[in-house]
Amino acid sequence: MTDTVVVIYSGGMDSFTLLHMARARGLDVHALSFNYGQRHVRELEVARAVCKAEGIPHKVIDIRAMSDVMSGSALTSEVAVPEGDYEEESMKATVVPNRNMILLSLATGYAVTVGAGAVWYGAHGGDHAIYPDCRPEFVEKMDAVCRIANYEPVTIDAPLIAMDKGQILAEGLALGLDYGRTWTCYNGRDKACGRCGSCVERLEAFASNGLADPLAYEELA
Repeated sequence: MTDTVVVIYSGGMDSFTLLHMARARGLDVHALSFNYGQRHVRELEVARAVCKAEGIPHKVIDIRAMSDVMSGSALTSEVAVPEGDYEEESMKATVVPNRNMILLSLATGYAVTVGAGAVWYGAHGGDHAIYPDCRPEFVEKMDAVCRIANYEPVTIDAPLIAMDKGQILAEGLALGLDYGRTWTCYNGRDKACGRCGSCVERLEAFASNGLADPLAYEELA
């Protein structure tokens, strides 16, 4: 079994934690990010900065040419980003069609190329109700397919699958991570909005750990 792993790294809290969990386990980490036309493309700038500072091999794949098959989401199209707590109906607007299947497929090809035996991605317990491609059954099926898709089997792992955002944050804090080096907001402005579902969930995670978020936020009315 190879000790090399590809981590899908968006630049957000979950994948930031995952990246460092893999390193803490002594794995040889290759970070892989995607530009799929997301309005919060600022997360890629954050991902680049972290990988450069820590000497982690990092590749960003531009798949904006696939925008026609990943459109209609508030993250990729001119659709208003829902605000407030995650609710299944409103947050369906943030679902990018087939995103994780596409990204995991590309990441599996990259894993074969760099000799990695696994692809890690940051699906977690708080995503299950909203995002079908973050549910345990999806991970299980993608893992089964990617094990047989090439001569070299590649596993699909979601180590955070049983954790909520607060637990993920606690895991990272135990590793001494600085979450001021992440970007979560779905709006790609200078400061985090504090209103979108992603910001609200992040702020609740810090509150549950008795901490203030180090990110700068826009003034909330």
